[in-house]
Order: sequence, then C-alpha cells, then structure tokens
Amino acid sequence: MVTIEDILKKYAGKIESQIESSPSALAQYSAEYTQFKQDMIPEITRYERWAKSLGNIIKLKIAEKDRVKVEKFLAAAHLDVSASQALTLAVISLLSIFFLTIGIVIAIFLINGTTQLLLGTLGLITAVFVFYYTYSMPQRLANIWRLKASSQMVPAILYLVVYMKHTSNLERAIEFASQHLEGPLALDFKKIFYDVEVGRFSTIKQSLDNYLETWQDYAPEFIESFHLIESSLYEPSELRRVQILEKALQVILDGIYEKMLKYSREIRSPLTNVYMLGIILPTLGLALLPLASALLQGLIQWQHVFVIFNILIPFFVFYLTSEVLLKRPGGYGESSVLELNPEYKKFTSKTPWIKASFIAFPLLIIGLLPFLFQIPILNSAFGLKSDYTLGELGFSSDTFKDTKLFDFKTSEEKLFGPFGPLAILLSLFIPLSIALFFSIAYKQKTSALIKSREQTKHLEEEFTNSLFQLGNRLGDGIPAEIAFAKVAESTQGQTTQSFFALVNQNIQQIGMSLELAVFDKRRGAITYFPSSLIATSMRILIESVKKGLQVAARSLMSISDYVKNIQKINQRLRDLLAEVVSDMKSNMAFLAPLLAGIVVGLAAMITLILNKLQTLSILGENTDLGIGISSNILNLFRVEQMIPPYFLQISIGLYIVEVIFILTAALVTVDAGRDPLKEKSDLAKNLRSGIILYTATALASILALTILAAIALGSL
Repeated sequence: MVTIEDILKKYAGKIESQIESSPSALAQYSAEYTQFKQDMIPEITRYERWAKSLGNIIKLKIAEKDRVKVEKFLAAAHLDVSASQALTLAVISLLSIFFLTIGIVIAIFLINGTTQLLLGTLGLITAVFVFYYTYSMPQRLANIWRLKASSQMVPAILYLVVYMKHTSNLERAIEFASQHLEGPLALDFKKIFYDVEVGRFSTIKQSLDNYLETWQDYAPEFIESFHLIESSLYEPSELRRVQILEKALQVILDGIYEKMLKYSREIRSPLTNVYMLGIILPTLGLALLPLASALLQGLIQWQHVFVIFNILIPFFVFYLTSEVLLKRPGGYGESSVLELNPEYKKFTSKTPWIKASFIAFPLLIIGLLPFLFQIPILNSAFGLKSDYTLGELGFSSDTFKDTKLFDFKTSEEKLFGPFGPLAILLSLFIPLSIALFFSIAYKQKTSALIKSREQTKHLEEEFTNSLFQLGNRLGDGIPAEIAFAKVAESTQGQTTQSFFALVNQNIQQIGMSLELAVFDKRRGAITYFPSSLIATSMRILIESVKKGLQVAARSLMSISDYVKNIQKINQRLRDLLAEVVSDMKSNMAFLAPLLAGIVVGLAAMITLILNKLQTLSILGENTDLGIGISSNILNLFRVEQMIPPYFLQISIGLYIVEVIFILTAALVTVDAGRDPLKEKSDLAKNLRSGIILYTATALASILALTILAAIALGSL
C-alpha cells in the first residue's frame, strides 16, 4: 500500500527540479535580499576586527549573567562578535598594558639602576582602566547605534500616520516609511518584512511585535505610538480612526519631551562633578608640582605627570561623561544622514589633514628647538652654541644677565631640563601645533557641510508654510501640476520659490510628469534642494494624488502642522538643555584654559626663583658673601630634581586639548544626539578658541610673574 511518505519522496525531486528550472522569480527576490543583507551589515570596526581575531585564538568562558548582558549590547550594536570574544579582547588588553609596564620598569632599572615604583603603579592603574574601557565597549557601541536610530523615530511615526490617513494598510505604511527614512531605522523596518519572507515569522504583526520588544526599555513611547497605529486598523469610524492616528504622533512627541525634561534635570549634577573633579582640581594640583617634585627629591618626574594628566585623568573624565551619555533618552536629535549630503566627499577627504600639517609641523619644530640645539651635528653645521645667556643677547640687568635661555643642568653625568625662560615659552608651540592641526583640518572638512545643513534647515522652515499653501490650492480643486505655478507666484522672495518655480518649469517647458519634475536624477528639483523633508513631502504628494486631490491636500496640510509641532518640541528641548550646555561650554573653552595658563606662569616663576636663589647661594659660598640664604633650606629645593616647566606646560596644554575633545563630544551628544558633523565642527571652534586663550594667558602670566620675580630678586 502506497503511503504519503512514498508519494512525497517520488515527487520531491520532480518538484525541486521544476522550482530550479524557473529561477526568474527567485532571482529578483535573491538580489533584493542580498542587497538588504549588505545594507544591514555595518562597516567592520576595529573593535570587531580585533575581538574576532583574538577571540578565535584564545577562548575564555564568561559567566552566564554577564554573557546575556553583553550579548544584548552586541546585538543592539549590530556587531558580529560573541560575548566570549569581547571578554578575550578586554583581558588581552589588560595583560598587554601590564606586561608593557613591567617591561619598561625593568628596562629603566637595568639602564640606570633606579626603581620606578610610581611609574609601575600608574601603569597598573592604566591597565585596569583599559580593561574597563574595552569590556564596556559593547555598551557604548550599542548606545551609539540606538542614538542614531532613535533620532528617526518621530519622522517614522509621522510617515506612518500621514500614509495611513489616506490608506489604512499597515504593511504598505511600514514599507513606505522604510523607503523614505534614513539610517538604521530604515534598515530595521525593512528587516520586519524580510523576517517574514525568510520564514522567521508568519505575519507582519508577529515580526513587528518582535522588533518593538528591542525598544521596550529604551523608548516605550515609540512602542505605544505603534500600538495606537495598529489599533486604528480596527476602528470602523473614519473620524475616530484619524483621531487615533493623530494621537499616536502626539504620544511620541510628549514622551520624548518628558524624558528629555527629566534628563536635563538629572545631568546637571554629574556634569558639574565632571568639571570640578576632572578639570578644576587637577589644574590646581599642577601648581604644587614644581615644589612637590623638589621636596620629594625627584621621586615625581615629568613622565609621571604625563601619565597622570594625559592618560589617567582624561580617561576618568571620559568615564564620567560616558555614564552621563548612557542615560540619554532616544527619539531626539539630528536626524539627517551625513552620507546623503552632496558635500560628503569633503568630510572623508584626507586633503585637509595634509594642509593642516603644513601649518602645524613648523610650529612643532619651534617647540622642540631647546632639544634640537643640543644636537652637536646641527650646531656645528650652522655655527651655533648649545645655549646662550641673556647677557650674550644684550640683556644688561646684572641679576639675570647670566640666566641661560634653555638652561640644561648636568648632575652625575645626567642631563636635566630645560629650566630656562625661553624654553618654556617655546614649549607653548607644541600644544598649539596639535590643537591647530585638528582645528584647521576639521574646519576644512565641515565648513561646507555645516553651511549646507544650515541652508537646508532654513529652507525646511520656509517649506512648511509653502506646503500649507500648496495643500490649499489642491483643496480648491486645482491640479497638482498647476498648483506648483500658483505657489511659486505667491512665494516670491523666499528660498522655496526657486523650488516650486523649477518644478513648474520642468512640467511646462520640458513636459515632464510631476514625479520626474521633482525626482529626475538630472533635472529634478530635489537635486538642487537636498532635503529629506522636501523629498518625503513630495513622495507623499505623488502617492496621495492617486487617491484624489482632497486626500493630497489633507496630507500636505497634515505634514505642515506636524512639522511645525516637531520644530516647537525641538526648540523647547534645546531651551531645557541650554543652561547646562552653555555652562559646560564656557567652563571648557574659557575657565579651564584661563586657569591652566595661570598655573603655567606660577610654575615658571617658582622655577626661576629657586634657580636664581641656588645660583646666588653658590656664588655667596665661593666669594664669602653673606646673602642671608641658608644652604640647608636650598638643599631641599634642588632645581635639577624639579619637574622642568617645559614638560609641565606640555602636559597641561595637551590635557586642555584632550578635555576639549572629550567634553565637546559629550555636549554635542547631550544637545543633538549622535551627530559626527556637529561634533567635528564644534571641535574646530572650541580647539581654536580654547588653545588661543590658553596660550595667550600662559604667555602673559609667564612674562608678568617673571618680571615680578625679577623685581623681588633684584634686591638680593
């Protein structure tokens, strides 16, 4: 007796061959899905590359509780890395810094016989910090991805609501939104469909519910808005259905506003702590380092200062700001995708770096002159001495005519310094060159893009009113092709008039259809007005006109009203954050450089006074002149055991540059979400203003306090 299994086996090969013999339908789907997979896979980051490379060699077991948490972050960040690989990278980073520190300490001991306990301790602390930074990287990457995706939430709900107002079909509305949204959220919406097509879910509803669960803890208002949109499908009354759709948009706007209001209150105290603990206290502590290094008989050296102020404290500031940013709610921020801007090539170009190096490199060489003068080959080639005194340059004061410009000191056949006044002045060029290098490069990269973005925003502000006029013309029964000419006449003197006039010109003179007049790749009006709002509005217009002029009119007027509401919400949110952002900006770009510059002047004055007192003490002993200076006291403050102000100033200057980098990125994220363009543009401004203020303050304080020291020592 023939069973069902026998029949299936008999015809399985035949059915399979028939499917393979007609691949035309499958080929189209396969190409789309292949393209989707390429879009879904993000660019492989260095973190992902290192984690996979090391994780495949060394496999570490991670606790189940930590594994679930880390894999959740990795999935949210769309990283193809396992929790075990992430732990392996963190552990190897820890061990690498640990053994590197031990190797450096042993090498120094073998070279000069000194034990660098402090350097070893700082290296171990650095290793722990690096472990934390690497281990917590998945959480930060997930937060970056969420911030980038959540900035598209309000436009996504807007597109769904506007589309479903005239076509009550959730699947087509999601498809429409996925085609016109930007960034990660568009890919997520496409994945809702492909999860059904590949058989993971049987219905769009199941796939959508599964996707919304990923935002459960991060953006509940987004889920609530989606559920309201779904509920409108079951509402028999047309009026009630439209009200539910409008409520969905209002829910997400209100939810974002309330969360940002709460966030603006919560971040005041943490950002104040960042400024006090990460900027004020370390800078004030720097003023004591010259005396402390002398009192401790050289136990604290400039290498230790560099590790503390240029590695540990910046990492501490970065940690504090990261904790603030991890709590930032989503749904608000810059929503335009940088890659879609026509000027994006300038942002990725390497030419600005080359141009900036031509300005920065000569300044760096000037800062290194004290050491270049110590190279015998260069001195003999140019006929120069390794050092000069002020008297040799024509300085007539008896007190300082023997003061050397660079003042390198030799003790036990070791070279210490430079301690001279000119050396510290030249050292100002090193942080200045580094800051100007990044400032000039970032300005060249972002100036055109920022200008284009500002023009686009100005255009969009005008366009909302023009949309309302266009909707009124369509509501009067005027065909869309003629309505563009009418609106162009009534918007004379505005930026949007050019857009409507160009569409009308393409229709009347070239004979294009409405869609080609707007979206043609060569002559379409949207080519000259690169705005996502304008493009989406025109797409909705073209789609709505198919349903009738009244439907198109209502759609355009709805977009106009909703965009105005969104702009009001964004303005209110910026007002809430304005006080916090402005305070931190003034502290970062004004108070911190000002205070640091004064500290540099104090360090130079202390070094000059102790150096001169030691010289006078030696002179008094040799000539039997009693100048009232106790040699026992001066032995406590041996100049060669002090941290040279040259290196101290470099550490302070680089610290200011690092703080500006960290706080600028933090403030941009607080104010506008994940926005690389605004971050680089603000960095160019803050670095330029901060380093100029720091250099000017340091120069003024060095000169002023040196003159005061000269007057005080003149009586001796």
